Amino acid sequence: MAKRRKGRRAASGSVRRPSARPAVSGYQSVWMFALFDLPVATQPDRKAYTSFRRLLLNEGFSMLQFSVYARWYRSEESAEADRGLIRAHLPPDGQVRLLMVTDRQFGKMDIFYGKIRRTAEEQPKQLLLF
Repeated sequence: MAKRRKGRRAASGSVRRPSARPAVSGYQSVWMFALFDLPVATQPDRKAYTSFRRLLLNEGFSMLQFSVYARWYRSEESAEADRGLIRAHLPPDGQVRLLMVTDRQFGKMDIFYGKIRRTAEEQPKQLLLF
């Protein structure tokens, strides 16, 4: 007995596969920024700074500028887990700010290298699964 294939039959008789996930809206997807100013005067301060920076990198953040890191998320809800993780690992001193903006807002950012304008980073082409 032949296995029945999943999917709807198109008018021509071929199997039509269920459609893939719809594209993510520029208003639904978000970028979370981690902006921080941490002391590095003593050895314990430098260790806390390095540990916090490594946490961000291990969670998929990219450095945009010194002490400014960002990561793209499919939705605000998916960013909440990392927000909680960052809160749980805050350094004892210094200042950390977490800011979320929509992908549309992020795309409107002006970026200059000297007087030359560059385009903003694009959302990842592929989602990473861990």
